[in-house]
Amino acid sequence: MKRTPRFILAITVVALIVGSNAIAALASTAPGLGTAASYAILAGTPNVTNTGATVVSGSLGISPAASVVGFPPGTVINGTIQAGTAAAGVAKNDLTAAYGVAASSPCNFNKTGINLGGQTLTPGTYCQTTAPTLTGILTLSGNGVFIFQIGSTLVTAPGASVVLTGGAQPCNVFWQVSSSATLDTTTTFVGTIMALTSISLNNAASIQGRALARNGAVTLINNQITAPTSCAATTVAGPTAVAGAPSGGGGPVPGESFPWILVLVAGVLAGAGAVGLGATIRGHRRTA
Repeated sequence: MKRTPRFILAITVVALIVGSNAIAALASTAPGLGTAASYAILAGTPNVTNTGATVVSGSLGISPAASVVGFPPGTVINGTIQAGTAAAGVAKNDLTAAYGVAASSPCNFNKTGINLGGQTLTPGTYCQTTAPTLTGILTLSGNGVFIFQIGSTLVTAPGASVVLTGGAQPCNVFWQVSSSATLDTTTTFVGTIMALTSISLNNAASIQGRALARNGAVTLINNQITAPTSCAATTVAGPTAVAGAPSGGGGPVPGESFPWILVLVAGVLAGAGAVGLGATIRGHRRTA
């Protein structure tokens, strides 16, 4: 009679370990920017160019190239210009790492072919395998992490905007762009753009966040870019991603699909319990 309680205890411990590890492995993770967090602008090559009275709040860096054109009349406040320096190189390496984390975040919501304008979205990872449309107003609601995986270019319409409600913070919004990004005239944007190639801000576009280009140039025209300087702890957790959903590929949405991974874990544990219980019963019969 002593074997059954021990076996049940063992099964309980295994269930807790497996269950907690599965949940932890599937939880969305904000990409840490490292030293790149202090930069409002980062570029690769050939240059950062500016026309007009652009204001950059945060550092401006470029690596491996070292060409920064148009400062002045553009100004950099609350930071420095790092053109081809070792610090800029470290920041670019940190950007590459953060880009990889954002790109590998399991997809929660597939928005391929859907205009983001006019929608109100809650924390989570949103994937679009083609170039997205952003016209009008996109509202991000809730103090959590938002990751947008863009499988192609990111282009906004003139006057498009991203607004935050419900405690959402600019520091927790990330746009991983697999090609280049262009913010059209007077776009009011929020979040850290991490583009594989280049980033262009047309006349009077603004960003509460960062324009970080891994390999290409950053082009500015009368813009305002303000890097977040602080970030409060999140209070809204994003949905748990479905195991096996491809990054950027639009896997099923948690809460709208059956939790197969939990069923699998439960099935394994139930099977193990049945085997153990059967062995215990047989043992009792032999000793009866």
